[in-house]
Amino acid sequence: MRSVLAVMLLSAAFAAGAQSQPRPLPPGTTPLDRPPPMAPTDVAHEQGPAPEVTMRMDGDNEIAEYRMKGKLYMMRVKPKNGPAYTLMDHKGDGSFTKQDHTLTPNTSVPQWVLLEF
Repeated sequence: MRSVLAVMLLSAAFAAGAQSQPRPLPPGTTPLDRPPPMAPTDVAHEQGPAPEVTMRMDGDNEIAEYRMKGKLYMMRVKPKNGPAYTLMDHKGDGSFTKQDHTLTPNTSVPQWVLLEF
């Protein structure tokens, strides 16, 4: 039984070794020494137009208003005392919602009771 298993493993190893030879190139092709140059890209075109940012003071709060094509879509508020926060208009209807962290706005932290004393 062991000899049959050994013969099967050796034949599989030889078959794998035979397949690891380099493939011949298709007719009419030549190998590349280095990759072809990339076409230059316009970084500003890929990122889209830059928003218009207006800074203003409202009492002790510093407010940065972000507009795209004249429409206000985001405000960043920096109070004199306290952490800064962001107000976003997600629907475009003029109602702003507060976001404490801009990277993951829809993340909810699970709060389960594990132990009680």
